[in-house]
Amino acid sequence: MKTKARVGKKLTIHIPKAVAEELNIKEGDILSLKVKDNKIVLEQNDAILLSLKGKKFAKLTIDEVEKISEEEQRGYEDSH
Repeated sequence: MKTKARVGKKLTIHIPKAVAEELNIKEGDILSLKVKDNKIVLEQNDAILLSLKGKKFAKLTIDEVEKISEEEQRGYEDSH
């Protein structure tokens, strides 16, 4: 989708409704803004969205997560 946005008072930029709806952006959401290659890039900071669509840096299976969780719980129980 490509559209235009006007810069308003105090350099505010209004996100068009169609764009906000497509990206599920709501009033009060916090977005990251950066400049890259002479362009403004807005990114959502939603933790769930990040986990689903963000760059992956580790690979764990569910079994590995469960094993680590159990080990941590045993360590916690032994120390209390």
